[in-house]
Amino acid sequence: MAALPATQREVRLAARPDGLPRLEHFTVVETPLAPPGDGEVLVRNVFFHVFATLRILIAGATQDTPFPVLDAGDTLVGATIGEVVSAPEGGTLRPGDLVSHWLGWREYAVVPTDECARLDTEALPDPITHLQQGWTAYAGLTRGVELRPGDTVFVSAGGSGIGAMAGQIAKRLGAGRVIASTGSQDKADRLVNELGYDAAVVRGAAPLTEQLAKAAPDGIDVFFDNVGGEQLRAAVEVARPGARFVLIGALSGQLSEDGTGTTAPVELDSLPLIHKRIVMRGFSSDDFDDSREWTERFGAWLRAGDVVFPHVRIKGIEHAPQALLEVIEGRHVGAVIVEL
Repeated sequence: MAALPATQREVRLAARPDGLPRLEHFTVVETPLAPPGDGEVLVRNVFFHVFATLRILIAGATQDTPFPVLDAGDTLVGATIGEVVSAPEGGTLRPGDLVSHWLGWREYAVVPTDECARLDTEALPDPITHLQQGWTAYAGLTRGVELRPGDTVFVSAGGSGIGAMAGQIAKRLGAGRVIASTGSQDKADRLVNELGYDAAVVRGAAPLTEQLAKAAPDGIDVFFDNVGGEQLRAAVEVARPGARFVLIGALSGQLSEDGTGTTAPVELDSLPLIHKRIVMRGFSSDDFDDSREWTERFGAWLRAGDVVFPHVRIKGIEHAPQALLEVIEGRHVGAVIVEL
């Protein structure tokens, strides 16, 4: 085993922003490499996921969220893939094991053994594929709304890490037509040409309800919502009787320039909800512990070439803060992953 460095780098929150974060709100610091204690493993991180929900953590949301709040001086967190460097003797993990854990945004992490999960390298041999958010999309479409063959599905934020998987999964599950929303015509073209969406509507190009009605002239059966706001209103207007909505995220509020990032208000006309018998469900894949089903299915689809894992790799921890700002701006298609 190569000698360990004396120090490692990590990204910390320098100050809590009043609005959207900027580069000055983060700092990359060098710290001594800490040894693991009893019941802990030392992991050399290889990849970590940069996700938009960090805005909530940075803003200080504390209620009804499964994530820790970040204060000034705290190291950022996120889903991570790493290699075990040292582990307790007689434990379940060994040096060289590839594991997933939550302590990203640092080059090395000391992690409690029970907070590390050994990767299933048979189903998904490429470590980076374990950072896809397909389980959230798959669970939402199979447990949240139980997608039916022939359904017309609308996915808001179709170019996000979750949305880029949701459209592909909906197709594999038998959807008849899948429509995305996105922020630019360039991304809309990519979603159709690269990820198999049948159509994409572009925020700001024309009234969203008009675009959606044109893309789905017979209405939508399923709304997979990452955004809320005006996109939720448009979906209600275009919904068919008996439509099912699964609410996964609320990016309209989380990434608002004017808001705190901790609320996502929206005004809805409740009469269409009643007249159309629309079923609307808030959903979290954390409520289900059978992600093994998804891993095996995703691996099979990958090997067959039926789906892809859209992602952008950004090399070097020093570029991670800028990567987060680009995620908030919606600059990329798919997951954004920092490679160490």
